[in-house]
Amino acid sequence: MTSQKEITTVMRLLGKEYKTFTKPIVTEISEVDRNPFKVLISTVLSLRTKDDVTAKASYRLFKEADTPKKMVKLSIKKIEKIIYPVGFYKTKALRIKEICQILIDKYDSIVPDDIDELLKLKGVGRKTANLVVGLGYERPAICVDIHVHVITNRLNWVKTKTPDKTEFALRKLLPKKYGIRINDYLVAYGQNICTTAYPKCGKCVIEKYCKYENKNLERK
Repeated sequence: MTSQKEITTVMRLLGKEYKTFTKPIVTEISEVDRNPFKVLISTVLSLRTKDDVTAKASYRLFKEADTPKKMVKLSIKKIEKIIYPVGFYKTKALRIKEICQILIDKYDSIVPDDIDELLKLKGVGRKTANLVVGLGYERPAICVDIHVHVITNRLNWVKTKTPDKTEFALRKLLPKKYGIRINDYLVAYGQNICTTAYPKCGKCVIEKYCKYENKNLERK
């Protein structure tokens, strides 16, 4: 079993590397304005979309509407036009309007700070819910996307088949202080070094802790 000392060492090394990378866009948005609504909507936009596209679409959209009440006043066609070319922009435009209406009707326009409540919103999965709680409300949350899932399995911190199972395994393993930080660090690291298909093992600062069976130190 991975020791807490090793986890601390790896997280410290990743933290140093993180400073050299561009921050994940939802993290950037949350640091500019600690607003759970903006975290929620920008995360919806970010799914299957590159960060630079998400960034431009998010800022365009928030310029037009930065609250649920303002958002529902926009037509779906208007939202589509604003957020294009994010992936699945037509579906996301519809989903954003539906989410905002539910927030108005059931939550007095306030984004819930509870994961189970957030999961009741159509189109909101565990990744999005955890990001809202962690980045929007600065409460302990472990957000697991494909990068967190893949890298923690390569490190042998977990042995899981899906991101959801990885989340629950990490909840038992990680100190709370690393909750949201692990997503920031591993997303950036996964985008730049420990990529899903061809990890750059020769440039990896945590290679000595990695148990990846297809490790290739010549790949840089």
